Amino acid sequence: MHINFELLDLRAFLAVLDLGGFHKAAAALNLSQPALSRRIQSLEAAVGAPLIERTTRHVAATQIGRSIEPLARRLIDELEESVGALTGGGQRKMAQVTIACVPTAAFYFLPRVIESFNRQYPHYRFRILDLSANEALESVARGEAEFGINLTGSSHPDILFTPLIEDPFVLACRSDHPLARRRRVGWKDLQGQKVVGVSRTSGNRTILDSALAQAKVQIEFFYEVNHLTTSLGLVERGLGISVLPKLATPPSGHPTIVTKPINDPEVKRTIGLIERRSARLSPAAQKFRDMLAERWRTSPPD
Repeated sequence: MHINFELLDLRAFLAVLDLGGFHKAAAALNLSQPALSRRIQSLEAAVGAPLIERTTRHVAATQIGRSIEPLARRLIDELEESVGALTGGGQRKMAQVTIACVPTAAFYFLPRVIESFNRQYPHYRFRILDLSANEALESVARGEAEFGINLTGSSHPDILFTPLIEDPFVLACRSDHPLARRRRVGWKDLQGQKVVGVSRTSGNRTILDSALAQAKVQIEFFYEVNHLTTSLGLVERGLGISVLPKLATPPSGHPTIVTKPINDPEVKRTIGLIERRSARLSPAAQKFRDMLAERWRTSPPD
């Protein structure tokens, strides 16, 4: 099947969404409103479905339009980056890397890799979608994100999962907590403590509950939060202790919080990259993906 449209058709579509109307979009693209409407109609005819719905108050993308929007942005970014690289143009629009990432990886580890990447490629922009494991999976499958960092266990026929590290669940507590002075901590040591846990809808909670059930270990969570990083605030205030993946904890040397391995049993989750099968990454995303994988291989998170 051949889909025929012009680059300006895509620009017209995105301008209407970005500026919230046809009048402003036409002015921004130096087109008359009828010419802009013809561009939108041409793209809709090529796709075979309406992309924008208008009301008396506003315009918005249809469901098909919302699906096409991230792909259109990527297509334009990749084209401008490739043409700019061929011509050596220094004034071209900066390329953007869009990545979907579970929050526990986005909070501490990902910024350190981006910092290194930006030193080498200072003109690349980032769009980070910090989403739950299932939401991140769907975001990559739809093409909204080029690739992602996610947990194993979630499956999708169009997604390839590449394992990177085994991330153990650990204890996080204040440095003045009695457990902070213990050399070894077991799950039974947490009984009777005010433990912070993530909600039962989380993929991390599913992994943890399953492993502890197999080991016949029962932990009662005094607090329940939606995001594991929220639990660190409760720990810092001395309201309790937390069980969370190592990747979600502060680096060593934190002034208030210390982490301890939990044994008997050791519970781990697998973290890796998710990508669409047979999809080609943009040059910017490929460079960052390679650096991310190399950094994880040579310098895994502390």
